[in-house]
Amino acid sequence: MIPPFDVAAALRGGVTGREHAWEFLRDFAAAWTGRPLRDGDGCSEGEWSAAEGALGLALPRALREGYALLGRRADLTAGQDPLVPPGELYVDNSYDGGVLVFRRENQDCASWGIPVGRIADEDPPVVVETADGWVPFLDRMSLAWVELVLSETLPASGHRYDACELPDELLPVLEAGYARVDLPDHPMWASADDSPLRWYAAPGRVLRRDGLGNHSWVHAGGQTAEHLAALRAELPGPWVC
Repeated sequence: MIPPFDVAAALRGGVTGREHAWEFLRDFAAAWTGRPLRDGDGCSEGEWSAAEGALGLALPRALREGYALLGRRADLTAGQDPLVPPGELYVDNSYDGGVLVFRRENQDCASWGIPVGRIADEDPPVVVETADGWVPFLDRMSLAWVELVLSETLPASGHRYDACELPDELLPVLEAGYARVDLPDHPMWASADDSPLRWYAAPGRVLRRDGLGNHSWVHAGGQTAEHLAALRAELPGPWVC
């Protein structure tokens, strides 16, 4: 039996760099999906060469390394707002100077990308398109990979995922029973009321809280169905599933 994985403990002190991000993603994938990352789960050098040729850009190291690690793992990258395949990367010129889009909301309501002016950085910042235009998302691509995999794995987990609008009286229970994951606050694309996004975890359980106002939405996942059942019992809100 795989022991309960604790996202908060694994990221205590924050994501220190690219290699730390890849180590976390390997450990998380193995524990949460039961499928360790293997050769073939990532995109090939040939795909990258073709993408760079089509774009006329040399792509950042952190972007290439993430795709090479898990770019073909839809269970980690395409649960809700999927990763764009290398051959479909494009520059959106609605952002000042252009932005290289690598992720899109499932109904094309938002995009995530790297400012073209920072494309030469090894680990560049990421911006997100919102109703108010493009805004900063996270200051390093390696952080954005961690956030992407956490966010996309939850809805891809089927019966191990649930969501609810958490009643006010349960927020202290959440704060007391779950450790804050050391990821910076980052915006929700849909609405300022749903920002910032914050992550919490306990062994075998992980949650994303959208917004700080009353009745925040919480998206939750369990490493097993039993872990999710325990989470629902600890936070007895109006769960959707």
